[in-house]
Amino acid sequence: MTEHRTQQQRQLGTGIGWRPEIAAGIDRLPGIDWVEVVAENLCPDHLPAPLARLRERGVTVVPHGVGLGLGGAERPDPGRLVALAERAELTGSPLVTEHIAFVRGGGPLTASPRLEAGHLLPVPRTRDALDVLCANVRIAQDALPVPLAVENIAALFSWPDEEFSEGEFLYELVERTGVKLLIDVANLHTNHVNRGEDPSKALDRLPLEAIAYVHVAGGFERDGVWHDSHAHPVPEPVLDVLRELCARISPPGVLLERDENFPPVTELAAELDAIGRIAGEAKKDVQGVVHA
Repeated sequence: MTEHRTQQQRQLGTGIGWRPEIAAGIDRLPGIDWVEVVAENLCPDHLPAPLARLRERGVTVVPHGVGLGLGGAERPDPGRLVALAERAELTGSPLVTEHIAFVRGGGPLTASPRLEAGHLLPVPRTRDALDVLCANVRIAQDALPVPLAVENIAALFSWPDEEFSEGEFLYELVERTGVKLLIDVANLHTNHVNRGEDPSKALDRLPLEAIAYVHVAGGFERDGVWHDSHAHPVPEPVLDVLRELCARISPPGVLLERDENFPPVTELAAELDAIGRIAGEAKKDVQGVVHA
């Protein structure tokens, strides 16, 4: 096992994705242990006043990157890595997170101009793609002052000739790099609907001890396609995947994501209470086993 795998996980508790539109509501939410903020939305030299107040209250702030493109053919951009490291130090976070995705293509090494996708695109689950991803993750780990966790993404399609299931791919990634995992149970549900992948089989294969925390979010289904909107209430099927994960491990942290169509703070509080109860029951079960 690598050093990263043997480090004790930081206990985060129950959190919510911090967005300026709900900053005042987050201040009033009970039981918020931590927040996650999009790293690219932070200035390099100061925190927004509401985030600074949360930090002063002892609330952990975790930067969540969206632009590295760790699954792309090019090596991570040094400037982006420096910026992500700066945000980690600015927030005093115990870790930073990014996505198992590529976000751009083309450029000097190809015959086409650089193109920004504006979206998180799935990495082909092939041995060649895994080699590239592992190399890029190691570069990012070496450049960051705190551990890195990477997130499984939602996808509308699968690449042809894939050689791994989602669980196998994530297992191999952790085994080879020691990277931590940010498991998004809403994305596992999305891939169940859109790609026919069984969340239980993915969870069965995961190195659970590598999980840094868990994302929970809402979406909707239209014409047989699940849209991971982050703009709708968390549905019961997503909570069911969270229950399945919590039947296997007590996650160090769970976080509610909401990016638009923000509801009243009372509705956010109810959703946080629901996911917190599920995670709390898992913690009780684990403690019961330990003390039995």
